[in-house]
Amino acid sequence: MGPTGRPKRHIPEPAMLERHGPAKVLAICNQKGGVGKTTSAINLGAALTEFGRRVLLVDFDPQGALSVGLGIPAHQLDQTIYNVLIERGPNLDEVVIRTTVEDMDLLPSNIDLSAAEVQLVAEVGREHALLRTLRPVIDKYDYILVDCQPSLGLLTVNALAAADGVLIPLECEYFSMRGAALLMDTIQKVQERLNPRLEITGILATMFDPRTLHSREVMARVVERFGDIVFDTVINRTVRFPETTVAGEPITRWAPRSAGAKAYRALAREVIAR
Repeated sequence: MGPTGRPKRHIPEPAMLERHGPAKVLAICNQKGGVGKTTSAINLGAALTEFGRRVLLVDFDPQGALSVGLGIPAHQLDQTIYNVLIERGPNLDEVVIRTTVEDMDLLPSNIDLSAAEVQLVAEVGREHALLRTLRPVIDKYDYILVDCQPSLGLLTVNALAAADGVLIPLECEYFSMRGAALLMDTIQKVQERLNPRLEITGILATMFDPRTLHSREVMARVVERFGDIVFDTVINRTVRFPETTVAGEPITRWAPRSAGAKAYRALAREVIAR
């Protein structure tokens, strides 16, 4: 039995690729903050590269946490996703930054992006601005992971409209589970009105503490409510993740043999299999 309380499913070894692209776009989304979206984007991206995948991380949060988590001083950047999204002046390739992880690139963000939500309101086809921005690089990557801001505003709707799948990090805590219903409602509306190909790739249980009854009860309810879309992989609470943020490295490089690194490699296998 796995930590989800059900037998672990067999996940095949990912096949090696003969060529890269077109990319599968995954929006990492939850309107509740502090559930592990950015941590999951960085570490899942790094784990996917270990299986021979080329990955683009898109920081779509004005707080720029994804950029900072990779050791990039977002507030000092002259060009970010905001410039490509709104000004359409710079080429996307000019803004993308190579990270310390081979085959993992970053489209950075900073506080400038907060203005985009207001400026996009008057745009024609405003919900598809991110899709138009990413289109030139779709064929260069195997996965594009979009780290969304903790809200269900226009930027998050843009991410869902551009995505093939949604990965939902869900903290093993009661209020997180209540918020998931609101997110599911938004995803359904986007499916009906903007992006019929959008699917829920999976729900990732994060910050799980197997020692507490509360965590185990929430886990049981999540599996009961959402069934097979809940990943078998579970991310446990650990001090390693805050350490990696300070170091500006994914856990697969900072502590490659840790339980957290193994968990994100297992998640990468599940994501590829789906």
